[in-house]
Amino acid sequence: MIASLHLQQFRSYVDASFEFESGVNVVVGPNTSGKTNLLEGILVVAQGISYRTATDKLIHDKDPWARLESLNADNTTRVVTLKRQAEANPIKEFTIDDKKTKRLNFEQKIPVVLFEPNQLIAITTAPEKRRELLDELLGQIDRNFSRVKREYKKTLAQRNALLKQGHATSSTLFPWDIRLSETGGQIARARLDLVDKLNQSIATIYSSLADEKHAVRLQYVSGNGIDNYTQTMLRRLQEARARDEMIGYTTVGPHRDDLEIQIDQILLQQGCSRGEIRTALLALKICQAELIQEALSRKPILLLDDVFGELDGSRRKALTKHLRSYQTVITTTDADVVAKNYSHANHIAL
Repeated sequence: MIASLHLQQFRSYVDASFEFESGVNVVVGPNTSGKTNLLEGILVVAQGISYRTATDKLIHDKDPWARLESLNADNTTRVVTLKRQAEANPIKEFTIDDKKTKRLNFEQKIPVVLFEPNQLIAITTAPEKRRELLDELLGQIDRNFSRVKREYKKTLAQRNALLKQGHATSSTLFPWDIRLSETGGQIARARLDLVDKLNQSIATIYSSLADEKHAVRLQYVSGNGIDNYTQTMLRRLQEARARDEMIGYTTVGPHRDDLEIQIDQILLQQGCSRGEIRTALLALKICQAELIQEALSRKPILLLDDVFGELDGSRRKALTKHLRSYQTVITTTDADVVAKNYSHANHIAL
């Protein structure tokens, strides 16, 4: 839990401080007042990353540096400094209780669940974004997943480089095929196991938000099947070699898989309303929070940007019940929503 945050020359903030409570915190203000920038600041301090942009865009205007400092519930402090360089990305440095590091390791990251409106479009249009929903959660609950995914992406890039050269052979590609199928199998198995866990509760949570029973199910879709993924992927890589060389990239592997989300047997992107899509994504986020708490024995921070749009009064009220046990930071432009649903929350006016 983050008790306070001090932002200096970060995004739209020149020098600003905020205090947070352990329950629900509601940030109210008009558009362009800095609500999303505040959520982004929390994410940078907690996870060391931004979900919106490159590091150089985080620094205010043309200032040479930015600084973010948080005081956490356990009385530890952490500082993130960003310093511009002439012809390179800014230097990012973390200081946790006076100990400096260039990157947060698994234990140093504060778990976070983020909802932001662009995800609503992404999950209904881009398979890559649906895969990211799984991979971002796996990166927070499985200390080995991020390493395996980095290895996979590196191997994939090397195989693609050979394909683009136009003279790849069975003997030159085979070592990369082996390694790609091994790491690809690990990624797919982790995703499949996660989908099984999410399916245990997502229908119940969605139904509670919608205030009526619905059948909601996630399905991992892959041309490599579910059983014997590694062996099937290796065989399909070899079968697709000529095609891959012709087009210059690899067409087989978990980077081509997809996640289907169905509500009452209807695919999310094919026949669901925007309110249903938002409710499904929120149900998925609540599932993620529960799984993080189960895996790490600590509760994540929930960051919910413009979460109330397209939710009717009953769904807003139902959402409130799920948020009470987490430190939550919500942004909204609607002061009336706050008065009706969060009169006892910590209010931050911008």
